[in-house]
Amino acid sequence: MLKKSLILLLFSLLFTVTAHAQFEDPDIQKVDRSERSAFQSMFAEINWTGQGLYNPTTIDRIPTIELRSRLQAVYGDPTQGIGDLINRNDYRPGKAVQFEYWFIIDEEIPMMVLDLDGPFENGLVYVGASQYIDLMPQVKRTFTRDLMQIGSDMQPFRDYFYSPERDQWYLVEYADGEFNHEPIDRPRSFN
Repeated sequence: MLKKSLILLLFSLLFTVTAHAQFEDPDIQKVDRSERSAFQSMFAEINWTGQGLYNPTTIDRIPTIELRSRLQAVYGDPTQGIGDLINRNDYRPGKAVQFEYWFIIDEEIPMMVLDLDGPFENGLVYVGASQYIDLMPQVKRTFTRDLMQIGSDMQPFRDYFYSPERDQWYLVEYADGEFNHEPIDRPRSFN
C-alpha cells in the first residue's frame, strides 16, 4: 500500500511539473538588427517550417499594416527590412518583403515573422524550427496575446515595400493615427 501511494505521489508530481512547463508562457526575445549574423550562425542547420504556426488566431484576420504597428509597439524596429536585402547580390524581386522580425524563444528556439504582401494582405508569415513544431501553437498564442493586449496603443512606423506583381514601390507607414501605403519611385538609397 505504501509503495502504491509513493508511486502515485511520484506520478502526480511528475504530471504537475510537466503540465506546468507545458503551459508556461514562452519567453519571446526579438533579435536586433546587429544580432542577425549571430542568429544565422546559431541556427544555420535548422530545418524551417510553418507547421504548428498556422492554426488561425485573431491576428490572422487583421491587416498586415496594422500588425506592423502592433509589432513596433511590442518589439520595436524590425530585425530587417527590404533596405537590408535589396543591395545584396542574391536579392531577387520575388523575395521582396516589407519587414522581418526574428525571435529566439526560451533562449533556444528560432522563429521568424514577416509580411505576406506588404500592406495588401491580412496576417503574417511564420516559420520556426521543425524540431519544435509541438511547441509552436503555444508560442503563437502567446505572440498573439502580446500583440493584441496593446489595444489601440499602436506605434508609428515607416517602411518601404516593393511589389513585383505591381512593379511598384510603396512608402508604408502609420503616422498621426492613420495607415498609408503611398506609391513612390524607388528610394534613392536602394540604387
